[in-house]
Amino acid sequence: MSFLNVNKITALVVFVLACNFALAQTVNSPDKNLSVTFSLNSGVPYYSLSYKGKAVIKTSKLGIEAKNVPSFTGGFTIADTKQVTVDETWQPIMGEQKDIRNNYNELLVTLKQSQNNNRSIKLRFRVFNDGLGFRYEFPKQDGLSYFIIKEELTEFQLAGDHKIFWIPGDYDTNEYAYTTSKISEIPALQKKATIEINAQQPIPTPSVQTPSMMKSADGLYINIHEAALINYPAMSLNVDAATQKMSVHLTPDAVGNKGYMQTEATTPWRTVIVSDKATDILASKLILNLNEPTKYKDVSFIKPVKYIGVWWEYFVAGRSTWAYGKENNVKLGDDFSKLTPNGKHGATTQRVKEYIDFAAKHGFDAVLVEGWNIGWEDWIGNWKEEVFDFVTPYPDFNVAELKQYAANKGVKIIMHHETSGAATNYERRLDRAFQFMKDNGYTAVKSGYVGQIIPRGEHHDSQWMVNHYIHVAERAADYGIMVNSHEAVRPTGLNRTYPNWIAQESARGTEFEAMGGLNPEHTTILPFTRLMGGPMDFTPGIFQLDLGYYGTGSKQHVNTTLAKQLAYYVTMYSPLQMAADLPSNYERFPDAFQFIKDVAIDWDNTYVLEAEPGDYVTIARKAKGKNEWYIGSVADENSRTAVVDFSFLPKGKTFKATIYADATDATWNNSKQQSYTVKEITVNAKTKLKQFVAPGGGFAISVK
Repeated sequence: MSFLNVNKITALVVFVLACNFALAQTVNSPDKNLSVTFSLNSGVPYYSLSYKGKAVIKTSKLGIEAKNVPSFTGGFTIADTKQVTVDETWQPIMGEQKDIRNNYNELLVTLKQSQNNNRSIKLRFRVFNDGLGFRYEFPKQDGLSYFIIKEELTEFQLAGDHKIFWIPGDYDTNEYAYTTSKISEIPALQKKATIEINAQQPIPTPSVQTPSMMKSADGLYINIHEAALINYPAMSLNVDAATQKMSVHLTPDAVGNKGYMQTEATTPWRTVIVSDKATDILASKLILNLNEPTKYKDVSFIKPVKYIGVWWEYFVAGRSTWAYGKENNVKLGDDFSKLTPNGKHGATTQRVKEYIDFAAKHGFDAVLVEGWNIGWEDWIGNWKEEVFDFVTPYPDFNVAELKQYAANKGVKIIMHHETSGAATNYERRLDRAFQFMKDNGYTAVKSGYVGQIIPRGEHHDSQWMVNHYIHVAERAADYGIMVNSHEAVRPTGLNRTYPNWIAQESARGTEFEAMGGLNPEHTTILPFTRLMGGPMDFTPGIFQLDLGYYGTGSKQHVNTTLAKQLAYYVTMYSPLQMAADLPSNYERFPDAFQFIKDVAIDWDNTYVLEAEPGDYVTIARKAKGKNEWYIGSVADENSRTAVVDFSFLPKGKTFKATIYADATDATWNNSKQQSYTVKEITVNAKTKLKQFVAPGGGFAISVK
């Protein structure tokens, strides 16, 4: 073959590639470390993402498959592209820092399908220094009004067989324990990872939930999730273990559809946070930045809350019950005063007064009361719709008396609305329930969604339920009420848009310490997974770690040290923090309890000092409006020496640091769990403290 012919062939190949990958567009992060490229290949949209020259997401397909209109998967041409830069700062009502910088470069691509009357969609890419957010947008236009989503085809073609911290894909629960493995190992481990949980609906094919945290062999930390989940089902990720390709798997509704759209419409943002430092992942505010500011005119009622509650006593081997009567077949119209009292009802007037007294004595804002309302006798397992009415107390719970008693003590009572999964019943009664709260001085509610969802066939993470949770938050705001939801869809930064949605559970929390226990590494993973989307009501602060202490014959242990329980108040961010143990247990450990009383729950700034998912996390935070700092550090089952660099302190000044630490003989799984020390040292901005951490342990420090 002649040299001339080779050149002709080469030119032809280049021409073909140029035609296939038409008008490739690239946008970089403000610091130039991240680069996103968008292209069309034979009319099909693709994107890729790199970090400092390393592939993060290789060329991956984009598209949405529809049921009742032509799909948005191919036949596209580029009609327009625009790039803009945004650099602004905003202030959250509550948060991990007072000021949040929102700095990104944006690429907006308008695509047209000539074969479908020039129907258009838009793809919007925002590239931050810490990652990428992108979404689909459907303008209002002739020929596209309503459509049904069969599936979203977004792909994440990973660059290797990464280490991944995962829970199995499921439409109804995110309360699984985490598994750590290679991506290629997921199919073989999926069955073992899918432990039995109430009202679960696992995806049968290999899949994981988001936020999905990964680490590459060459040291990149990669986190995939979503932001601004509104009017759309939550996504899991299909896993092709052989090729390390992930793709979106949307939660279906009762008839198998994935979403009902009406233009003008957008999908949630798909997010990829990436860095070569694990600490940068925890410091990211990308997901919050992709959510819209709140439209609430009045946010004065939204305040951080530190609380105790009639709660943990229900879990410590049946000391108390939510139910008042012994019967197990009741209806809302029954006369509950005629039930046979079981003698263990927890939410009595006298018991709640004791909790109020304790809260007032120790400076807590509020007391949560579960089991105050009729219906708990047969609340679970029957797929029953009218379980609770949210306004009628049991005979031994005096609403008016407790309202006055709490007010006199300067303490709020937190309402509890368990729905038993019957969202239809809750929505019908919502305004009456919130009016009842307003009339009786309740400014916050803990909602729950234990059980199978009603409307029957819907899932906790389907589009209908996603809209339900938002509806509840909006209606609560109308009444000046804050919401803490449990068993709801995992958060996606919506606490910016709906700031009265103050916290969520949405993961395996402290209650599971009484139901088999949590692995010591669990809370070194949660900050990289569940907490990426927003604050968690983890309910920490358990001091009595051997549950056999209560004389019930229980062999159950809480799988931490006592000092690690203190650290959670810093490492597990929430503006709603519970001291979850019984008041009598705090009275036995007054020196350790002092940290819970002192620790702030709203912050001016946050400093992630050390982090490695699955191993350890050390975080320092500055209290809002105060010259006080609090530090927490947690570890997995291995002992370690943490290094605390105090350079975040003001230079030239000295401070008193009180250190609450594991004793040298402490460990998470024996009688030394409660072994701890408290000491004071002097620190300044030059101090570097080496601190022992026991196996499964941690430490907490207050600096004043």
